[in-house]
Amino acid sequence: MFLMDSSGWIEFFTDGPLAKEYSKYLKDISRVVTPTIVLYEVYKKIKRERTEEDALSAVSLINKTSVIPFSESIALLAADLSLKYSLPMADAIVYATAMEENCKVITSDAHFKGLDDAVIIP
Repeated sequence: MFLMDSSGWIEFFTDGPLAKEYSKYLKDISRVVTPTIVLYEVYKKIKRERTEEDALSAVSLINKTSVIPFSESIALLAADLSLKYSLPMADAIVYATAMEENCKVITSDAHFKGLDDAVIIP
């Protein structure tokens, strides 16, 4: 199991320069964990830069993954991780979700650099 961060989904859906790298992780979508904050970020970015239809199409595919709601335990862990690693709120939620689900974060976000269980796509 692994968690695809918003940066990965956005690259994939917009056919960005790293789309091919991220697509390798999406071959078996049943192994992907998605925090609800990622749904928010991907939908917002794609709707702003493309269309609502494209954004809803992206959400439809993401909903085929294991979508993890923002729980009290994730919220408290995210706050602790944010303080410990100086992570922005959304990144802390993503990282906390990965820790609770015992999986790696796949991302291009520099905030995750040096963190255990984070795979950085250059």
